[in-house]
Amino acid sequence: MTKKERGYLTELYYFALSFFVYGFLGWCTEVAYAAAKQGKFVNRGFLNGPICPVYGIGVGVVVQFLTPVENNLVLLYISSTILVTVIEGITGFLLEKIFHNKWWDYSDQPLNIGGYVCVLFSLIWGVFCVLIVKVIHPLIYKVLTMIPFVLGIIVMACLAVGLLADMYVTASAILKMNRKLETMEKIAAELKELSDKVGENIYENVMEGMEFREEKKARIEELKAKYEEMAENRTKVGERLVKAFPKMQVRQHKEIFEELRERVRRSK
Repeated sequence: MTKKERGYLTELYYFALSFFVYGFLGWCTEVAYAAAKQGKFVNRGFLNGPICPVYGIGVGVVVQFLTPVENNLVLLYISSTILVTVIEGITGFLLEKIFHNKWWDYSDQPLNIGGYVCVLFSLIWGVFCVLIVKVIHPLIYKVLTMIPFVLGIIVMACLAVGLLADMYVTASAILKMNRKLETMEKIAAELKELSDKVGENIYENVMEGMEFREEKKARIEELKAKYEEMAENRTKVGERLVKAFPKMQVRQHKEIFEELRERVRRSK
C-alpha cells in the first residue's frame, strides 16, 4: 500500500468516526431544542437510536472539505452555508420520495425552497459550522486520535450494525404506517359509499329494501370497528415519529394522517 493510499484510508477512518460523533451531538442538539420548546424529552431523531445521520454526514463533509480554508472566515462561512443547505435539501427530498412523507417543512419561513431548506436556518447552520471547524473539531479530532486503531474499527463496526438495524426497523415501521393509512382511507371510502346507499333506500318500505338496509348497516358497523381498531393500534415507532416531527406531512392520505396525529396528541 502506498503512502497516498494509507492517507486516504486514514481520512476515511476519521471521517467514519466523526460521522458517529457528530450524528450523536446533532441528536443531542435536536433533543435539547425540543426540550426547551416543549418542556419535555422528545426523541427528535429520524431513527430510534441517539443519532441523526444527516448531522454526521453534513458536519463530516464540512470538516473534510473546508478545513483547508479555515483561515479564511468569509469563504469558510459561505462554503459551509452552501454545503449544509445542499445536504439538508437533498436529504429532505430523498426522504419524501422514498417514504412519501415530508419530515420537516420550512414553508412558513421566508425564502424557503420547497419547504426543504430556508435562508434563515442555513445562515444559522453556517455560523455553527464555522464554530465547529475552528473550535470544536480540533478538540474532537485530538480525542479520536487517542483511540487505538483496532478499538476504533471494532467500535465503528458495532455502531454500524446497530445503525443498519435501526434503519431497517424504522423504514419498516414507516412503510407499515403508509399501508395502514391506505387501508384506513379505503375503509373510510367504503363507509361513505355504504352510508349513501342506505340513505338512498331509506324511504323504501318493501321487505327487500329493509333487508338491504339491515345488511348494509351490519357492514357499516363492521367497517367502523375495523377502522377504530386500526386507528388505535399505533406502533411505537410511528407514534414517536409523529411526536418528533410536528410539521411532518404525508403526500397521500392526508386527512387520515391528520386524524391519527390528533389521536396521538390527545393520548399525551
